[in-house]
Amino acid sequence: MKSLKELYKIGRGPSSSHTMGPSKAASMFAERHPEADAFEVTLYGSLAATGKGHLTDVAVTDALSDGGRRKVDIVWKPGIFLPFHPNGMKFRALDSEGNTGDEWTVYSIGGGTISEGPGSSIGEGPDIYGLNSISEIIAWCKDTGRNYWEYVQECESPDIWDYLKTVWNAMKAAVLRGLDTEGALPGPLGLSRKAATYHIKASGFKQNLQTRGMVFSYALAVSEENASGGIVVTAPTCGSSGVLPAVLYHISKGHDFTETRILHALATGGLFGNVVKQNASISGAEVGCQGEVGVACAMASAATCQLFGGTPTQIEYAAEMGLEHHLGMTCDPVCGLVQIPCIERNAFAAARALDANIYASYSDGNHRVSFDEVVQVMKETGHDLPSLYKETGEGGLAKGRHRQHSGH
Repeated sequence: MKSLKELYKIGRGPSSSHTMGPSKAASMFAERHPEADAFEVTLYGSLAATGKGHLTDVAVTDALSDGGRRKVDIVWKPGIFLPFHPNGMKFRALDSEGNTGDEWTVYSIGGGTISEGPGSSIGEGPDIYGLNSISEIIAWCKDTGRNYWEYVQECESPDIWDYLKTVWNAMKAAVLRGLDTEGALPGPLGLSRKAATYHIKASGFKQNLQTRGMVFSYALAVSEENASGGIVVTAPTCGSSGVLPAVLYHISKGHDFTETRILHALATGGLFGNVVKQNASISGAEVGCQGEVGVACAMASAATCQLFGGTPTQIEYAAEMGLEHHLGMTCDPVCGLVQIPCIERNAFAAARALDANIYASYSDGNHRVSFDEVVQVMKETGHDLPSLYKETGEGGLAKGRHRQHSGH
């Protein structure tokens, strides 16, 4: 597995796979071809099907056009899925007469990561984790008497805690911006921001009734920032970026945890997300929303359980429940926007993570189905889902509404 720096990326929403990844690829292609007079970019599969709602064309054009100096043509091929991944792109560099100088086929595989095919992760560092499953890491914890975050510390460079502090600050900033902003989100749905209202209403309840309302408001705040193209942290993706910050911010506000302990929880949550990224997928276009919101819930469940003193097996149990109870969740954004049902799902997953921690804490940590088994089932379930339920805007909640709102 690679560094947590490759999992937790700080950038603009609304989508890590449809915005951040294509923008990264386009920037790399532009740097390779400063001599080009124009570019043609063909978007395939899911990138084409929901790319306009995710601002894929804007991200690519901004990166290639050199401030408008160079023409960029976008070709949409939603019915063609390239073999390796649903989020395929082909870049062509053109001269003044329209002749092709170079072509590059690349894929945005989730979490802002791009790849040329199996075994490839472009622009990312080397594998630094020797253990790639939670069962192996639990065995390490038992053998050494140490915890998950200590395994992260052993594998990462010394600056990982400075990086995670930057991540935590970015998460908190997204919460606060979201709580302080009202109005409608961009796009044809005319969806109103709800975070500020939820926060105010939750503040009026007695202390013992505030928990769910507050965590809802924090998740809504980050997810609404993401939907508006604001700065968020992929945890593990932009579309699921509200879950982990909401839970950690809520806990940090209500309990006297030091920043160091919050950073340790971030490391543990990231480790579980990293295992899924390594052994399955965090791409909604590949495995559905279970790979985004489901994995985010698992990460938040693990982080929470560690903060409240869970053993390695209890932490693993909490994460297992967080993912298991999202199995089969489709990726069906209305109009291709990361708004309906994505924002609401972040809020409910944050609350579910708190429940997973409580349930696991009541147990002794022993259970029949392991986290690694659920990751494998999630991968198989995602591959068995028909493509119309995986970020194409053609199935589930998105069916019929894409044409109604987008004009297509």
